[in-house]
Amino acid sequence: MFDAMIGRIIGSTNNLSDQMDQLRPDLSRESLGVGPDFPGIAPNPLMSSDARKRNAELRTGALALAVLVDWREVNSNPCVILMFDVETADGISFRGIADEGLTITELTRLAPGQTLPVRYRPAVMDHYVALARDADPAHVQQLSDEIARRKRT
Repeated sequence: MFDAMIGRIIGSTNNLSDQMDQLRPDLSRESLGVGPDFPGIAPNPLMSSDARKRNAELRTGALALAVLVDWREVNSNPCVILMFDVETADGISFRGIADEGLTITELTRLAPGQTLPVRYRPAVMDHYVALARDADPAHVQQLSDEIARRKRT
């Protein structure tokens, strides 16, 4: 009996992502618009050491511009998952996902189609991004001009 219980527990940890998809279908890979290689969303990013490490790395990542596609509330802190269409200075485009703690004021200002600066990890390219709250407005404008110039040619 004990072995059967351990087998179920071990088997269930292998399918944690599947369990998350059942519990929160709005946070599934399909719903977020990312492929099967996307590592998934932590139910509570503050409790996950991997998420804390990732977010620390993202804070110093490369700058890109992102158009907000949609967002989902994860908890009432409010912690939200933001979905972006990201474009980098190198011309790479991808669906980006950010888990952010926002104030109520910031939350009420979210609107699909809004362009925001984000940071990403070029060496990893795992769909994760973070809002670039510290970005210099002049650098953001320069990046925006560079992306627009590339689209015209």
